[in-house]
Amino acid sequence: MSRPLVVDSVAALRAQIRDWRRDGLSIAMVPTMGALHDGHISLVEIALEKADRCVVSIFVNPTQFAPSEDLDKYPRQLARDLKRLRQAGAQLALTPDVKQMYPAGFATKISVGGPAAGLESDFRPTFFDGVATVVAKLFLQVSPDFAVFGEKDYQQLCVVRQLCRDLDLPVEIIGAPTVRDAHGLAMSSRNAYLGDAELEVARQLNAILRRTAVALAAGTNEDSATAEASHALVKAGFDKVDYVAARESLTLAPWRRNRDGRLLAAAWLGKTRLIDNVEVLSV
Repeated sequence: MSRPLVVDSVAALRAQIRDWRRDGLSIAMVPTMGALHDGHISLVEIALEKADRCVVSIFVNPTQFAPSEDLDKYPRQLARDLKRLRQAGAQLALTPDVKQMYPAGFATKISVGGPAAGLESDFRPTFFDGVATVVAKLFLQVSPDFAVFGEKDYQQLCVVRQLCRDLDLPVEIIGAPTVRDAHGLAMSSRNAYLGDAELEVARQLNAILRRTAVALAAGTNEDSATAEASHALVKAGFDKVDYVAARESLTLAPWRRNRDGRLLAAAWLGKTRLIDNVEVLSV
């Protein structure tokens, strides 16, 4: 089991990519902010099934954090992450610093609409512009054939797909199923913030969403069902619910009963904000 090559500059990265392309190898990418967990590793496994080489970026992107958010305390554990990537078989870890990604004088950003409108954007208005900008930079640096994103961040997945369509970026975006613990909680780096009692509450999120999705599929009024879900989350111990909303699966437009959909939610537990989503079948 060989160690992944670790590079922290665009020049070194592109030199390696040129070598691989010269040998006719295909490349898949997994963009991450580090603090890798089993969900991330599942993305690496999918990438290695799709391509000859897997590049994993580890970069806590400041442009997707608002001033009030947890940029400074976001978990950073590079040595552990590299060990996990070695065990998973990734061939290259891209670990740039902020100056490499946003050098002095950097003045460009990508503004996104479509599936970026609403939901997360109602509470984090700069988030998807930051995501789109850094993802576009990473794709231009790595030039992957494939990129793998988890469905846990479902709105983000839709935004990245829209980004590639709109800008003609030649990257096939692969959505990977959410990896959960034995109690249904979606794997997330921010789960590390939660104490044991909070984890017990957090594990109710997916159960409540699944019950609500069943009710929607059975014909329950959407407003009533989502309001009841919000009430159930607070009753379970969540401090605040940002949203529970049904959307069409592909566009995130308002859900219609003759279309497959997604039920998405964001809720606060103490100082930790959790998101999740489940499928809603058409009726």
